[in-house]
Amino acid sequence: MDRAELAAFLRRRREALRPEDVGLPVGARRRATGLRREEVATLAAMSTDYYTRLEQQRGPQPSEQMLAALARALRLSNDERDYLFHTAGRNAPSPVVAATHVAPGLMRVLDRLSDTPALILSNLGEVLVQNQLAEALYGDRSHFTGLARSEVYRWFTDLAERRVYPPGDRDRQSRAQVANLRAAYGAMGPQSRAGELVRALRRESPEFARLWEEHEVVKRFEDHKVLVHPQLGEIEVDCQVLFTEDQSQALLVLTAPPRSEAFEKIQLLAVLGNEQFAR
Repeated sequence: MDRAELAAFLRRRREALRPEDVGLPVGARRRATGLRREEVATLAAMSTDYYTRLEQQRGPQPSEQMLAALARALRLSNDERDYLFHTAGRNAPSPVVAATHVAPGLMRVLDRLSDTPALILSNLGEVLVQNQLAEALYGDRSHFTGLARSEVYRWFTDLAERRVYPPGDRDRQSRAQVANLRAAYGAMGPQSRAGELVRALRRESPEFARLWEEHEVVKRFEDHKVLVHPQLGEIEVDCQVLFTEDQSQALLVLTAPPRSEAFEKIQLLAVLGNEQFAR
């Protein structure tokens, strides 16, 4: 671990960012030229003291998870992310960490979406990051670990996951989940994380095994869908999707026509989210 270089790199990358680059308000009395330490810490979901000690060359060696969080908070490119790992005395990011590093371009768009639900997903249905309205709508989807990080896995192993869709739409969603995983499986190969998911689900879910044998292949995102919120009921939304060039990540934005019932419900989501309602 090169403490001096790690500290300098973190400080320079922090100073190179502006609040508006990461979706934060500028503030009238702001004197710092870049982000404050506490802002980086908040974006990375770590304590300000921990981050400060890293910049002061006296912190412990960060874990892979901490480094991945810092790379996301500082909007690092893949090359910058790898450099961060190396200066911290870690090997190049593992395939899992590298695959879940959010594309900076998608993050920049997400940072500017504060008035409608939006989230970034991997091609395996893993929520990599979501804004406050998406969390109010879906709940926190970023805390899962292992195979459960994939929405596809949870869909077939935890029936509670299906409550977000009306009962009449769940069979179609099951087929779409499998078809989307097959598209990822074809691109990534049988020895990839997609292959691991397929093998686990064929063992654990007869429904998945049956649908897998139908060999349907399609990207899962629909232009229009109905979601069910526990407090607000059904919300009809339109879906816009922006993919990275390699199709490995997607920014999903959910909108509703102005002045519609769904639009009003999305506005209420902001209130419910701020109240930290129980889901």
